[in-house]
Amino acid sequence: MVSKNQIKLITSLQQKKYRKEHGLFIAEGRKVIQELLDASFDLHQLFVTESLFEGIPSSKRFEITPLELTKISALKTANNCLALFKIPSDQKIDASGLLLGLDDVRDPGNMGTIMRLCDWYGITDLVCSEDTVDLYNPKVVQATMGSIARVRVHYLNLESFVQDYEGPVFGTFMDGVSIYKEKLPNAGIIIMGNEANGISDKIAELTTQRIAIPRFGSLQQTESLNVASATAIILSEFMRSQPS
Repeated sequence: MVSKNQIKLITSLQQKKYRKEHGLFIAEGRKVIQELLDASFDLHQLFVTESLFEGIPSSKRFEITPLELTKISALKTANNCLALFKIPSDQKIDASGLLLGLDDVRDPGNMGTIMRLCDWYGITDLVCSEDTVDLYNPKVVQATMGSIARVRVHYLNLESFVQDYEGPVFGTFMDGVSIYKEKLPNAGIIIMGNEANGISDKIAELTTQRIAIPRFGSLQQTESLNVASATAIILSEFMRSQPS
């Protein structure tokens, strides 16, 4: 059974200010929860509607009904399990290889997909402007499909970070040089911009190389690519260019 206080806590965690206040975030679905457990994230409480995660101590594991799960779920269609994990402390950025930077990316689905792409292509650190969507937004956590357990995300003053960064800074622009014609290094930072406005002017001024994904359609009328789709193409080309 889930108590009124538990319901109040869990539903409050759909808002960033309460996630910060309590130091907790929501994860739903067996795959995401298992990946977080395997990565040694600190479990606070687990709610299940069937025989799952039997090895979890009874003090942290609560068996509830599907109706009760619906009341606490952030999903339109509730899964069969929901967990609360403690938000881990900040980690040091490994800037020795390729970094991906997000400048004001707002859509949770895009953020989650980009984290999966980082996981797929071996980008361990993702640096984000302070107004980029929160990593622990339940929709972001769900969209990562478990990659949240393996990609380190850092929120910071992106302008200051880029200004102090000593390697090449790649900015993605519509008028940049074709990525297929550039010699791409195995270290640097790649900046992806806001869904509607692209990279901010201040960050744009700090880029050392402007790159673009060229259009091949005969009409040349498509305005832009979705930021997650563009990230997939950019990362694929960077990795293809690396020595085997």
